[in-house]
Amino acid sequence: MKYGFYILGIIILTFGISVTIQSDLGTSPFDALIVGLYIHAGLTVGSWEIIIAFLLICCNSMLKRQRPEFSGMITAFITGIGIDMWLFFLHRFIVPEPWYEKAGCFAIGLVVIGIGTAAYLHTNFAPIPVDRLTLIIRELTGRSIFFSRTVIYFVFFILALILKGPVGIGTLFTVCLGGLILHFFMPITGRWIDGILTASQKQKDKKKWYN
Repeated sequence: MKYGFYILGIIILTFGISVTIQSDLGTSPFDALIVGLYIHAGLTVGSWEIIIAFLLICCNSMLKRQRPEFSGMITAFITGIGIDMWLFFLHRFIVPEPWYEKAGCFAIGLVVIGIGTAAYLHTNFAPIPVDRLTLIIRELTGRSIFFSRTVIYFVFFILALILKGPVGIGTLFTVCLGGLILHFFMPITGRWIDGILTASQKQKDKKKWYN
């Protein structure tokens, strides 16, 4: 069941990313970077997700001074496919035009990203390299998830500007609120998942007892 929550978290996360892209108000700095690469260098958004993930794994390895965690490529690969699939389906159904529709679309996407990220991170299985970097910075600095996420978002924000990715007002909101939203949902999602896993284990134990 733990791996089920891992897959569910990735599905939720990639849906949120795709919704923010469709909002046309700007994406998260990381997503703005990979969309910018897609626009100027070809391939798909998901493909650049995988390529950048590989580079981040090498970066994380140097920061931690340990062997590269190539298991993170599993999540990056699934995430890349998920983003491309959601974008393929959503571009027909989610095309907000008035500013308030775009704002609502972006807000929903931002919250969904926080929920999905918190859910799959709690399973502690092959985190996306950028999320692993968040945890590494938190560990190295002794600061909060909010601080670590904001630092990373700021760096990617600068890179996205250089590559002329879809940076907009939504990108600034993500820099300011993305880490805070993740910090908010981490304990909530953790308690929810732990509660379900505990109940499931008790149910299995009962079946073993009666058998």
